[in-house]
Amino acid sequence: MRTRIRSPRRVAVLATVAALGAGLLAGCADDGDSSGPSGGTDAGGKTKITVGVFGAFGLKEAGLYDEYMKLHKDIVIEQTSIERSENYRPQLLTHLASGSGLADIQAIEFNYVAEITETQGDKLVDLGKAEGVKKDNFLPWKWEQGTTKAGKTVGLGTDIGPTGICYRKDYFEQAGLPTDREAVGKLWAGDWQKYLEVGKQFKSKNVKGATFVDAASGVMNAMLGSSSERFYDKDGKLVYKTNPAVRDAWDTAASFSEAGLTAKVQQFTPPWDQAFANGRFATVTCPPWMLGYIQDKAGAAGKDKWDVAPAPKPGNWGGSYLAVPEAGKNKEEATKLVAWLTAPEQQAKLFEKRGSFPSAQAAYSLPQVSGAKHPYFGNAPIGQIFIDAAKGVPVQPVGPGDLVISQNLGDVGMLQVDQKGVSAADGWKAATKAIDNALDK
Repeated sequence: MRTRIRSPRRVAVLATVAALGAGLLAGCADDGDSSGPSGGTDAGGKTKITVGVFGAFGLKEAGLYDEYMKLHKDIVIEQTSIERSENYRPQLLTHLASGSGLADIQAIEFNYVAEITETQGDKLVDLGKAEGVKKDNFLPWKWEQGTTKAGKTVGLGTDIGPTGICYRKDYFEQAGLPTDREAVGKLWAGDWQKYLEVGKQFKSKNVKGATFVDAASGVMNAMLGSSSERFYDKDGKLVYKTNPAVRDAWDTAASFSEAGLTAKVQQFTPPWDQAFANGRFATVTCPPWMLGYIQDKAGAAGKDKWDVAPAPKPGNWGGSYLAVPEAGKNKEEATKLVAWLTAPEQQAKLFEKRGSFPSAQAAYSLPQVSGAKHPYFGNAPIGQIFIDAAKGVPVQPVGPGDLVISQNLGDVGMLQVDQKGVSAADGWKAATKAIDNALDK
């Protein structure tokens, strides 16, 4: 997920909320644009809990704060937000280091959760010991990513981004390919190379105005999200240059571009949005939060043309955590609130109203999740599709340089391959040079 401009997951959640409605998702409000200090008591003598987030995080808009305050008459919750995650992160690190300027609860995005756990774990409360928090409620890999090497769980997961493949049924029909979502999933089941081969078949049919995928970087990121090891190994060693899974993702994504299968657009830019509207590609890697984005950008003309199938391999794209700073004024009450917000029942409500897929696997049996269908995508059973994907996501080691590496592989390296015709080898050199410079290697 890129955060160069703003977190695309947050952009997509806004689009999701605006687009889906109809019982699956509800409206949203602006979170504001400033961060705030830790709470204390308000003028009425109630305990004030402050929550610092980035973008339209969803908890407030889903009504969860209001529900909690109705249950706890002595609590007042105030949320502040910084719109861009890349602006939020350095402020969070600065405040944690100084022990001041912190909210009672702070959000953490998955791209830098490893950085927080490695460098700031001692500044955060161990939420794994909080009353009502059960490790088994969460997906193992999600719990592990919010836990320090010493076993201290400093972040409880709010949501995840299990991936599927969204595809245009009308284009598949024109290309002589199956259109039923189960049959489509079988075309590439278990192997991203099969996805490439289907793309070549699609191209051979010369479907007017449509390429097979949106961008080579999207394929690369999806493949990286489905591997058991990415940029760091289990011991925390930086291995992105030598990890065969990274090179396989790079080479395969470059092959999509070299074979002329991409629309050569950069994700989360105006040209990409316009490509949805113009129907310029037939497939796109698709976490749950992408559904509303597609509906928003493709519009009424895309209704019932798009559908969702399983990805070649389960992977994850997106997700966040909640943490409680040790320096907070209301650690005990803040911890109780985090435990409640991340409980399965609340995560199911967040999915129903905001499209944020639960990281609590105990929520998957609840009807708001297991029975969810999406009318825009032909009533696709998105609950079950993404539950199956979430359960298959590998436990992937994360490291402090994940965000830097991911951004430069996509925006420096693969973008040159896809848009400028740079060779895969030269694109790799450009990306690794930029990464080494950023990481001071």
